[in-house]
Amino acid sequence: MEIRQYQSLKEKKRGIFYWKSNAFLHFHQDQDQLFADLRTGSDWKRFPVSTQLEQETFLAQVEIELQKQDA
Repeated sequence: MEIRQYQSLKEKKRGIFYWKSNAFLHFHQDQDQLFADLRTGSDWKRFPVSTQLEQETFLAQVEIELQKQDA
């Protein structure tokens, strides 16, 4: 699944996603690696997302966090 397929997330700027009016996740590059920062409660957690396995791990965490938001 791709992040843009989650209907509850809105991409206000390229790579910056909001859930309702709250920043929820964003992407950035540091040297040759790609990272995603995901809001987990009131904190942010950084995930490497350069490889397929890293992306799958990140998407699983996105699912968990969205379920918490919708609860």
